[in-house]
Parts: sequence; structure tokens; C-alpha cells
Amino acid sequence: MSKAYPVIVVLVSGRGSNLQAIIDRTQHDLPARIASVISDEPEALALERARRAAIPTHVVTRRAFPTRTAFDRVLQATIDAYHPELVVLAGFMRILTGDFVAHYQGKMINVHPSLLPAFPGLDTHARALAAGHRQHGASVHFVTEEVDGGPVIIQAAVPVLPEDTPEILAERVLAQEHRILPEAIRWFIERDLTIDGNIVRRHGEPVPLQRRMQNG
Repeated sequence: MSKAYPVIVVLVSGRGSNLQAIIDRTQHDLPARIASVISDEPEALALERARRAAIPTHVVTRRAFPTRTAFDRVLQATIDAYHPELVVLAGFMRILTGDFVAHYQGKMINVHPSLLPAFPGLDTHARALAAGHRQHGASVHFVTEEVDGGPVIIQAAVPVLPEDTPEILAERVLAQEHRILPEAIRWFIERDLTIDGNIVRRHGEPVPLQRRMQNG
């Protein structure tokens, strides 16, 4: 009989490179089972990645519902059918309602392309360049009602180089997203994490965050 690994559900909207990083790690050294991949975009390339890995997929499109609340109710029911221990937002580009977030409080995480709390929201790479930062990066955090404002679990920094464009910087940051998102999942399912206010502790000690460097 195969070992029963903790169940996770992954939400996606786009090409799914972070999903692929999770799939690859579960096939090697990450003791978790992706029970389903759910997308709000029917043409998302991430769905094909899931199908190639024999992972059940679902599409729940916002356009099919009159309100965000109605969309979130169906999305929640689709997730809960798998009884996941953890919900992972891996490039899921929807703002979720407060009731939905509260339902998964403490067991829903997101990967974001900046060193939070710097640059929540969109266009993070262009904003980092415009601000003259010499260091940029990625964060994985617990999801709260505040967009990209939840307690940070892990971060990874990359240097900002003189020749960088938003696209070049994005690829360097994405490589770190692929590394830290599976690691955050591991810490969660191994019960290594606790939340103390807006601070995440691992083995009882605050998780160290990256110091952001900027010009001048």
C-alpha cells in the first residue's frame, strides 16, 4: 500500500511554471500529493502541465458568475471536495473575497515576485527598476484579506543589474520562485511553521527576511 501523503490543491491562471516546479519536487523529495489543479482560465497552459502529470483539473471561470461572491463559492466547493491540508496560489490572478480567505485562514499560501512588503500587486519588476533598487526577489506568504500583505514564510533575493529590463529581471526572480515555493510547502506539511501575528516562526524562531537594498 502506498503512503498517504498530505493533500494540496493548486490554483493557477497562466503558464504554470511554478506548478511544474511543485510537480517536479513531488516526484522526487516533496512528501505531498497534488490532488487537483484548478484554473480560472480555460486556456491556461498550467492545465496541460497538470494533465501530463495525471492530476485532475477543473476550470472555474469568473465570467460564468454574476458576482465575485458567487464565483468564490463555487471555487471553494471545488477545492473542498478534495479536503486539502494546503491551498497553493501559483500564479492565480484573482482577488479573493474576505469570506473565501477566512475559510482557508492559515492554510493558503501565495508566491509573489517581490521582497514583500515592497511592491505588492502587479508590475513588480518594472517598479523595482524604477525605484532604483539594487536587490529584488520573491516571497511566499500566507494569504490574508490584504493583497500580498500576509505573513511571509520565505524569501529569496536576486541582484538588480545595470543591464536589466523588467523581462530579464523577471526570469531571474522566477527561478527563485521555483525554488522557494516547494520549500514553503515542505515546511507547512512537516508542521514546521506557526503564525504569530504577522510573523511566521519556524521551529519557534522568526523566519529571517531579506534586507532590501536600494540606491542612494
